[in-house]
Amino acid sequence: MRACVPLIVAMLCGLAWAGRKESCASRCNEKFDRDAACQCDRRCPRHGDCCEDYENLCIAEEDPKELKTFLELEEETEEAPASNLYSAPSSCQGRCHEAVDKHHPCHCDVRCQEFGNCCEDFETLCAHEGFSHSSDAITNEEIQSISEKIYKADTNKAQKADIVLNSQNRIPPSESGNQVDCCPEPLFTYVSEKLFSKPTYAAFINLLNNYQRETGHGEHFSAQQLAEQDAFLKEIMKTAVMEELYDFLHHQNRYSTEQEFVNDLKNMWFGLYSRGNEERDSSGFEHVFSGEIKKGKVTGFHNWIRFYLQEKEGLVDYYSHIYDGPWDSYPDVLAMQFNWDGYYKEVGSAFIGSSPEFEFALYSLCFIARPGKRCQVSLGGYPLAIQTYTWDKTTYGHGKKYIATAYVVSSTQ
Repeated sequence: MRACVPLIVAMLCGLAWAGRKESCASRCNEKFDRDAACQCDRRCPRHGDCCEDYENLCIAEEDPKELKTFLELEEETEEAPASNLYSAPSSCQGRCHEAVDKHHPCHCDVRCQEFGNCCEDFETLCAHEGFSHSSDAITNEEIQSISEKIYKADTNKAQKADIVLNSQNRIPPSESGNQVDCCPEPLFTYVSEKLFSKPTYAAFINLLNNYQRETGHGEHFSAQQLAEQDAFLKEIMKTAVMEELYDFLHHQNRYSTEQEFVNDLKNMWFGLYSRGNEERDSSGFEHVFSGEIKKGKVTGFHNWIRFYLQEKEGLVDYYSHIYDGPWDSYPDVLAMQFNWDGYYKEVGSAFIGSSPEFEFALYSLCFIARPGKRCQVSLGGYPLAIQTYTWDKTTYGHGKKYIATAYVVSSTQ
């Protein structure tokens, strides 16, 4: 394993990386470039195709009053076809009461609040035309309250003695793109695998190898693999964590029955869509928890159990981290850099020591309550943000959206 290299070499590596147009170095506010792997224009946060160093390099150059953006865009989410990337209306200007058009990234009809796919200016522009603020709208205070309840209900989380973590070298966020291995030892020194015999852990682990990690190759599930999805949902619904989440959403009038809730979870997480050339090659679960490879880079892969198992097999090489959360017990949060069997992940944030149901519940809560937005939660008295993105090219049900990604927003502030 390589040790950290001198700064001049790291800078040269960073310049070489930028030359492949995977960085915003010297590209801030340039026009959309369909040949680039990621974008650096002002609209890239809205379309989810910013380069991973967009915030560090470009936000500082902008007047924050003029630029609305998400922080810590850690994912290279999929761009729309270049021919119509910015053509679909993303505003309700002149569209209030308009019928649903599946080609539009957001909607302005009377049911958009129910399905969580309204345009951001829906309330401002459409309230005077017969719409009112949804009585089912979930406030930030309610999200923080239910996230604390979920945090306290996670009795399956790891205890301090269950995990020995060796986080080693922390690097500045500006150096996360240099692909330099600054940590000679594995991230996990020890994990008590007795955790993995718990029903939710075992059901979760059964799912991890059901996917082809390269996008562009269609996923085809066997009857056994489909049964494993149902088994996982069945096991997590037995936990206090998911009971808290369902009770909350039920009282918010989002779901009338537990079965309706489970069916929706299965669709939003396990429903297949296409990130690459072939239909149905990806899902929210695969992307977030198992990880994918697209355009020669790691995307998703935000789960500590998956990381530990792959590191144990010699397939993951931990490089460094840029953020370590304030928690002195599990779950904690770590934002790290690593190599996954030949492919680099520049910033991969993950909960550490959490149960599968805990992560599934928090990500689902934020996707349902704040789809495509930053979701402010509270865990053990500490604030934390979770970012989700919706998959806008295809839908299920009556215009409901799949999960494109969900991850912890790691902040060094």
